[in-house]
Amino acid sequence: MTLNDPVEPRTLPGTDLVLSPITLGTSPLNDPALAEAMLTGPYGAVDTSNAYAAGESETALGVAIGRLGSERRAVITKTDAEPGTGRFDRDRVLRSYEESLARLGLDRVQLLHLHDPYSISIKEAFGPGGAVEGMRELKEQGAVDLIGIAAGRNSLMIEYVSSGAFDAVLSHNRYTLIDRSATPLFEEAARRDMIIFNAAPFGGGLLAGRGTRYAYQESSADLLDWVSRAEAVCTEHGVPLTTAALHFSLRSPLIHSTVVGVGSAERLEQLERMRATEVPDGLWTALDGLGPAPSTVTD
Repeated sequence: MTLNDPVEPRTLPGTDLVLSPITLGTSPLNDPALAEAMLTGPYGAVDTSNAYAAGESETALGVAIGRLGSERRAVITKTDAEPGTGRFDRDRVLRSYEESLARLGLDRVQLLHLHDPYSISIKEAFGPGGAVEGMRELKEQGAVDLIGIAAGRNSLMIEYVSSGAFDAVLSHNRYTLIDRSATPLFEEAARRDMIIFNAAPFGGGLLAGRGTRYAYQESSADLLDWVSRAEAVCTEHGVPLTTAALHFSLRSPLIHSTVVGVGSAERLEQLERMRATEVPDGLWTALDGLGPAPSTVTD
């Protein structure tokens, strides 16, 4: 089997990791057939985590990797706190990575994120024997090429990014048509020449027409009204709201790749059609005319 080149390939400096404008997210993945479609699809990388679907995401990817061998896309994963205890120190980082590699059937990944370090303080994370020490150790030993920080809260993320310890950052639900609060974070990361991933451009479903929740919270009446008006503006310009939400992230010069979760092979095909859609410049001016959206995100 020979893979075609991924769409709009972007080889990252200092590594042979190839990204596309879209990276596929796998938080609910438990189907090896879908994993195989993702690993042979149009995008350069697939993003998973030790904790996604209680390990089933990595397991499904591992089955697909076993079938495909080296003719597949890159896999990015994340270290996670110990289930049940919340322990997240140097030893847990190393063990989390070992667990991930065992599920994936890989010797290494090129990019590894520290994921959702909410159970520890910044002082604990950066202290002796802390999680950051474990991440740095993996990079220094050549077990990974790049290390990143992946979480949500802006106040927490800016401290990790400003530390200079990381090569990449992944933020979610905070750079969308609705909420642009990650802009200072991404600007700081760009000043440090970090790789920038923007995840959840649909806010978990609201901007994709699936439900009324944004960033894991029920939307206010004001937010639902704003989204309704935004949808009307998009319709006037001949572009579905979902496509506009995706392209809002894709068009940003700050972002290297937008992480989008995919739940079916059909959704994967739909995503590529959305990416290839031409969006008129006038749409962005019209959407700006609505004023800021009343986001439910506070940090």
